[in-house]
Amino acid sequence: MATTAPPETARPRRWGLWIAGGGFLLFLLLGTVVSLAGPESPDSSDSWWVYLSVFLLVTADGVCPVFPGETTLNTASTLAVDSNLVLGWIMVAGAAGAICGDSSLYWLARSTSSYFAPKLEAARRNDQIDLALRLIGSSAPALLIFGRYVPGMRFVVNATFGISAHPYRHFLLWSAVGGTTWSIFTCGLAYAVATVLTGYPLMAIVVSGLVTTVALTVVFFIGRRRIRELAASAREAT
Repeated sequence: MATTAPPETARPRRWGLWIAGGGFLLFLLLGTVVSLAGPESPDSSDSWWVYLSVFLLVTADGVCPVFPGETTLNTASTLAVDSNLVLGWIMVAGAAGAICGDSSLYWLARSTSSYFAPKLEAARRNDQIDLALRLIGSSAPALLIFGRYVPGMRFVVNATFGISAHPYRHFLLWSAVGGTTWSIFTCGLAYAVATVLTGYPLMAIVVSGLVTTVALTVVFFIGRRRIRELAASAREAT
C-alpha cells in the first residue's frame, strides 16, 4: 500500500524554499527602503554584487560555520569608507542573511535530527560554547540574541531549537532581533575603526576583528572564573 509523507516531514522542504525566497525578498525590500531614506544611494550597478555576496555568505555562515560571516561584514563595512558602498545596505544584507541562515539551519536540523544530534553533542564539549550556554541560561530570546556573538554558538543554538521543534514563529522573532542587532553592531564597529584608520583598509579589518575577539575572550574568562567561584562555594556549603 502506498504511503504518503506526513505533513511535518514535508513541511521543512517547503519551508526551505520559502526561507530562501523570502530572505532574498527581505534583502531587496529593506535595501530599497535604506536607499530611498538614506542620504545617498548606490551610484554604480557594480555595487550590487557586493551586497548580494554579503547576503549569500552570511546565509551560508548560518548553516555551516566555516563560511566567514563576521569577516565578510567587517570587510564590506571597511570598504564602504572609501568607496560608493552604502553602510546601510551592508547592514541590511547582513541582517537578512543572518535571519535566512538561522531559519535554514533550524529546518534542516528539524527535518534531519538524527544527523545533527551527534554534531551538537560534539560542539557542546567545547569549553567556550559550554560556558556561553551556562552564562546565557535557558531563555530562548537570550540564546538567540547573545548566542550569535560567540563563534560556533549560533550553530548549536539554532540546530538545538530545530531538533526540539521549538515553535518557529517564536524562533523567527528572536532570530530576527539577534541577526539585526548583530549585523548593525559588527558593521558599525568595522566602519568606525576604518574611519579612524583611513588609508589602511587591511589594518582596519584586522583591528575590528580583534576588538570583537578580545571582548568575547574577556567575557569568557570572567564568566569562567565566576562559575568556578560559585561551584567552589556550593561545594563548601555542602
